[in-house]
Order: sequence, then structure tokens, then C-alpha cells
Amino acid sequence: DEVAQKIAAIRQAALRFHQTHDQQASLDLEQLLAGLSLEHTVRVVRALAYFKHLVNLAEDLYGQKLGHCQQNTPAPGMLSYTLAQIKTASIPAQAIKQLLESALISPVLTAHPTEVQRKSVLDIEQLLAERAHLVSERQLARNTLLLQGAVSALWQTRMMRYSKLSVQNEIENALTYYESTFLHVIPEILQDIERDLSDLLPDITLPGFLRMGSWIGGDRDGNPFVNGTTLRDSVRLQATTLFKFYLQEVAALKRELAVSTRVVGVSEEVLQLSKASRDQSQHRLDEPYRLALNGIHDRLLVTANQLLPGGGWVMDDSLTAEPYDNAQALLKQLETIAASLRQHQGEALIYPRLGKLIKAIQSFGFHLATVDIRQSSDVHEAVISELLHKAGHDFDYADFNEDEKIGILLEELKQPRLLFSPFQQYSELVHKEIGVLVAVREMRERFGEHAVRQYIISHTETLSDLLEVALLQREAGLLRGVWGSANIQVDLHIVPLFETIADLRDAPMIMGKWLSLLGIRHIIRYQGSEQEIMLGYSDSNKDGGFLTSNWELYKAEISLVELFNQANVKLRLFHGRGGTVGRGGGPTYQAIMAQPKGTVDGQIRLTEQGEIISTRYADPVVGRQHLETLIAATLDATLFPSDQLEPSKRRAFESVMETLSTTAMTSYRSLVYETPGFAEYFFNTTPIDEIADLNLGSRPAARKSTRRIEDLRAIPWGFSWGQCRLLLPGWYGLGSALHHFLQQDPALRETRLAMLLDMQAHWPLFNTLINNVDMVLAKTDLIVARHYAHLLEDRELREEIFSRIEYEHKLTTDAVNLLLGTTQRLANQPVIAKSIRDRLPYLDPLNHLQVEMIQRYRKGETDEKLKWAIPLTINGIATGLRNTG
Repeated sequence: DEVAQKIAAIRQAALRFHQTHDQQASLDLEQLLAGLSLEHTVRVVRALAYFKHLVNLAEDLYGQKLGHCQQNTPAPGMLSYTLAQIKTASIPAQAIKQLLESALISPVLTAHPTEVQRKSVLDIEQLLAERAHLVSERQLARNTLLLQGAVSALWQTRMMRYSKLSVQNEIENALTYYESTFLHVIPEILQDIERDLSDLLPDITLPGFLRMGSWIGGDRDGNPFVNGTTLRDSVRLQATTLFKFYLQEVAALKRELAVSTRVVGVSEEVLQLSKASRDQSQHRLDEPYRLALNGIHDRLLVTANQLLPGGGWVMDDSLTAEPYDNAQALLKQLETIAASLRQHQGEALIYPRLGKLIKAIQSFGFHLATVDIRQSSDVHEAVISELLHKAGHDFDYADFNEDEKIGILLEELKQPRLLFSPFQQYSELVHKEIGVLVAVREMRERFGEHAVRQYIISHTETLSDLLEVALLQREAGLLRGVWGSANIQVDLHIVPLFETIADLRDAPMIMGKWLSLLGIRHIIRYQGSEQEIMLGYSDSNKDGGFLTSNWELYKAEISLVELFNQANVKLRLFHGRGGTVGRGGGPTYQAIMAQPKGTVDGQIRLTEQGEIISTRYADPVVGRQHLETLIAATLDATLFPSDQLEPSKRRAFESVMETLSTTAMTSYRSLVYETPGFAEYFFNTTPIDEIADLNLGSRPAARKSTRRIEDLRAIPWGFSWGQCRLLLPGWYGLGSALHHFLQQDPALRETRLAMLLDMQAHWPLFNTLINNVDMVLAKTDLIVARHYAHLLEDRELREEIFSRIEYEHKLTTDAVNLLLGTTQRLANQPVIAKSIRDRLPYLDPLNHLQVEMIQRYRKGETDEKLKWAIPLTINGIATGLRNTG
């Protein structure tokens, strides 16, 4: 009771502070919090953090309810709206058919969890969802008691992990989203699109164009715990989950399809399938579908046992069925059953389960999700250098210039022999890197080519970075033939990742050289005449600031599309978006629609990271809504692009953006990279060190053990700024850019303002950019941030840097107010605005407590409760802000 009273008093004080922001309200809140014992502090932190979890649940369910209410009035961003547009547009049916058959939409889950999704939370979510449909007093009373029990269980459950996640933990965590959402929802969506378009395209059979991807277990960039073993574990665990699902579905079909030949006919092909059943009981001889499915179940079980020995499959000695060679063989037999049902008045029996299973196999194969592998270009260079040296070359490859490296690599790729020898002694690095590629070959042979398809090269800076990966593939049997031969085969798509501002600017030049290489067309043709390129939002933002990152990404996309159109090669862009606006986050539909015209073209891959994964996919209803939004955005951006500017206006807008970007980047880099002591300020005034100690994921917070901003990963960089309520990567530099543009020539101010307003009204890129900053500013609080600034004891440095941040914040706020015509944040998004307003007063106490506890912890206090409470505040603040990962 005492703690409950303190929590109530803290809430009231925090509300007063948030409403007035005056000095007395701040002092009242600080005094109240300072008077807490450590024991009470931990309980208050837990209460406020769990409160935010519960608020999120309520809001998500409310959002679902709104979504259901709006289904009858489709709006942009909804799949039903897009399909209606397609039907009424004067687009030839054949063009729609070709688009859908060549489409690829792939959300890629990465291992950056910043929120713990406890089972208790999921139980509460289910109970709240059920409550909306209860009518009797008795039902409501029972539901209330169950809710109280679930909340009590949550309160008595620890929120944070005691030990750090392993890669295996990350793999298993990700698989829960397949079990709850993807395995069920993706096939249903594909079925329903087929049905909705049946009047326009009566004979269309949609392929599995909605395909899941994963980096978990294959992303080695800066993560020493990822290797060939984790890759094998990832693919095997995914396949185990998938085969269990397939076996359950086939078993259910056996029970459901008790169709009798005494009542209706059946195809000869199904009769042949039925003969493979071990069950030839007289009672079931007239039920050929059941018998056929019995044989399919046996073959599936044998296949699972062969591909995944030790998977706990229940086998018996009488099981002698032949395993399936691949998923296509299983699919063919199920399609035979579906065809027979259609021919014999059984169409209605397909949709409920059989049709869904067919779509699942088309989407998931035998692998579930395609695991990308990723490594940094400097690691590849080190491995190639050692391989060449150990093969007898008396030079150091790393010392050569770029042209010389290209010559060496191309010459080596023309040789039929390998560099790597099992009889030679190599470093641990070489064995690890070659070992990963050997694991890739094994997993592809076992589970199909879609098990692993992409090799992503972090920090791609030169053409040789791509050729090094080609050579490494040869060393592991993934490249067969010699360079220049029409028969060359390269199994893994070589995907450059352009991250920094300089790399984005160089991307068209590098890819132009790639496309002009003698013999490259044979490789591209083998890989389906397409090339994937990944664009990094996080590192480009950390490198050049928010505005410049968005602008350079936009320019790179336009140049790359032009380049690949001229080369007649299909380009697929892979967007490395994070949760925060500073890392490419924000509303997905608007982000995709803001892409330059022609850059989507029916195909898109994008990363899903952090707590965004649990927010979007833990619940199947929310998961379906988000996946439908992805499809709608991809189709709309391809068929009905928003970016319809006429050429002269586009040139004018782009000229303004170039000017704004130059000023914004100068302002940003002046603060972050050129101000003496800025790194000291950052490491002292944010909880970056405490975040690095969190047991959130297997990856270290920095690539190198330094206190340099350059070596820090973009995720903890953005996450830290969110914790101290500055969210600096999401807005810094924009204010200076707009202010300078308007004030540079007073005589032109009104003309320039009119230009900016025109850009805001008619250019999706600029409109989305300003709206995202509007949302970030709604979550930013300089008064709270100043408390964090006092963690730095150097008063002169603190005031110098904070005053600059404060000034830039004012410039940005004034500029956004001017462009949006209001001083109210998120005026055009009242639901989100209310959500933020309602939750921020309860975040303020968590921020105040976090500052105090960090101060005590850094001064040497060793109480275990203190060490335990700081991560709770981090979790609570992240949960309250939501898009922080």
C-alpha cells in the first residue's frame, strides 16, 4: 500500500511537471523521487515500466478495433483499397498478372531485440481481446478475474534477463513469430488476394511472393558469436518448426477430407496416390483423399527424419516411404488433390486448409525463411590476403591499389584450382570464414537454394569488395566454372551494402564497373537476371545526419535505377531500416510511397528490427494488417506512384534539397565529429555504457573497443539518444538547413518559403521527412534531457554542447511549425498525438530515476538492486517511446 501511494503521488507530480514544465513542478518531482529508498525505487520503476507494456497492449487492441471498423471504408495503405484501385484502373490484366508473378516482398528479421515479450503479456493481450466480445455479466466477471491473475503473474515476473542472449536464443525467439503469425497469416493473405482478383484474373495462381528473410545466425558483421555452427542451427531450427507445422496440417487434412467415392468421383491421379497409404482398412477404401494424405504424411515424416535427424520425429519400423527430394515434390501431390476436388464438386473443401497449406509450401519451401549471411569487407580482404600468401604468392594483397586488386582477383577467378588447402595452416579467421561458406553449401544442398541466397557485404567501398566475395565462394564450392565462361555458376547473390554518405555517393560508379566487367552477364543471367543492392539507413544517418542521409539515399536510388535500366538488369533494393526515424523508421506505407518513382517495381526487401518485430508480429491480427500494408505499398508504389512531379519542378525541388543537405550535414558533423569533447559528452550524458551491458542480444554495442563515435554501432547510438529524450539522430541539422535557406537572402525569403511549402505539399520525400521529424519532436523533451546533461561533470563542456543542441532544436521546431502551419505536434495525426501526450508524463519519472541511479552507479555504489533497476528504466523508457530499436 505504501508503494502504491508513492506511485500515485509520483504520477500526479509528473503530470503537473509535464503540463507546466515550471521549476517548482520539476523540484517537486525530483524531491519525491529522491526520497525513495532503493527498494521502493525498484518497485516504482517496475510499476511504471509494466504500466507502459499494458498501455501498449490496450493501444494495439484499440488500433485493431479501429482497423476492423474501417474495413468497410478502405483507405490508402489498406490492401483492399489497392486491389479496388487495380480493378478500376485501365491497366491490362496481363500486366497485372506479370507484376504479381514476378513480385517479391520480403521482410527480413534481424537480431536486435530491445523489448522482452513475456508470456504473461501475451496472455493479457488474449484476455483483453476476448473481453471485447463478452456480453454476460458472468463472462465479464470471469474475464476480470483472469486478467487480475495475468497482471499479477506479470508483476511477479522479472522483466529483464540475468544472462546475455546467445545466438541460439535469438533464433528461438524469432521462431515464435512464425508459430504465432507468419505460418498462418502469409498463406491466408495470398489465398485472399487470389480470390479478390478472381474476376479480373480468373486463372491466376499466385506464387509465394511474400517470403520471409532472416539475418539471425548468419550476420557475422561485428558479431564474434556467429559462425558456421550458428548458421546450421538457424536453418535447422527453422526447418524443424516448418516440418512440425506441415505434419500438423496434413494430419488435420486427413481428418477433414473424409470424402467418399460412394458419393462423389475422384481423379485417377488421387487413386494412384491412395495406393501408397499403409492404411488399407476396409473401412476407408472408399476414402481415397484420406488414404492419399496418409501416404503424404508418411513421406513427409520420413523426409523430416532424413533432413533433421534427432528432431524428435515419432517413427515406427513399418514406415518405409520414400522421402521427398524437395518441396516441389510435396507441393505437386497436394496440388493433385486440389485439382481432383475442383473437378468433382469439392472446390469449397480447398480454401479452409488445403489451399492454405499449398500457399505455405510455395512461400516457405523446406527452409521457412531465407537466411542472409553478412560480413564486413575488411574481413574479406584479410582472408584473401592470407589465402594468397599461403598459396605461395610473395606479395601482400592488402598493399595493392584498387586496380591492382581487381586484376589479381579476376586472374585468380579464371583459374580452375583452389587457393585454400586442407594441408595448410591458417588463422582462426580464415577457418571461420571458409567454414561459414561450407555450411552454406551444406544447408542449400539439404534444404534448397532458398535456404541461403544472399551474401551481404558491409562497408562496400570498391569493386574489389564484390570480387573478393566471388573468390571466397569459389573456395567453398559455391562458384563453379571459371570467370568469363558462359557456364559459370555462382550460388549466392553478391549484395553490396552501401552505408556511409561517401559509399552512397560512390554506389552508382561501383555498380557501373560491376556491370561492365567482362563475364559478369553470365553470372547475373544464372541468378535470374537480377541484382540486389542494400542501402544502409542507420550508418548513413550516423555519418551525415538525418536530412543528408535521406537525400543521399534518394539520389543513390535514382542513379542506380537509371544504371540498371540501361543495362537491362532487374534491380531489387534492400532497405536496411531500423525502428527509429533516425534509422529509417516511421510509417511503412509512407516510407515506401516516398521512394523515387521506378525504384520499387514490384520487389522490395526491408529489415524488421528491435521491438518493432514484437509490436508488429506478436499478434496475428496486427501482423496481417502490417503485411497487407507492405503488399499495398509495394503495389501502389509500382502501379500508382505518388512521386509524379513534372521534370522542371523536380529539378527545382532537387536543387533545394541539395542546398539544404549541404548545410544540414555541415551542422551535424560540426557537432558530432568536429567538436572537441563531443564523444566525452555523449558517453557521459546518455546511458550508452549501461545499454552495452544489457542482456538484449548477442552482438557487442561497438565494432571496436574504443570511445570513438565512428566505431559505435548505429543501433546503440540511436537507442541512447532516445533514452535521454533528445532523439538527436532524428532531427539534428534540419533546423539549420531550413533557417539558413530562408534567411540567406531576405529579399528571397517569401519565394523560398513558397518553394518549401510546395515541396511539403507535392513531394512525398520531403513530406514524409517533415512528418517524421514532427513525430520525433513530439517525443523530445529538452528539460528532461538537461537532467542527463548534468551527468557530465565538466560544466563548461556540458553547457557548450547542450546549448548548441538546444539552439538547433529551436531552429528545427520553428521550421517544422512554419511548414506545417501549427505549433501543435502531430496535429494531422490526433490518435498518435494523444497516445504520446498520454504516455510522456509517466516516462518523466523513469527518466529522472534513471539519471539518479546512473549517477550513483557510476560513482561506485555496488548494491545489486541498483544494478538491477537501471536496465528496468531502460526497458520502460524504450517501451514508452515504442519506436526506439
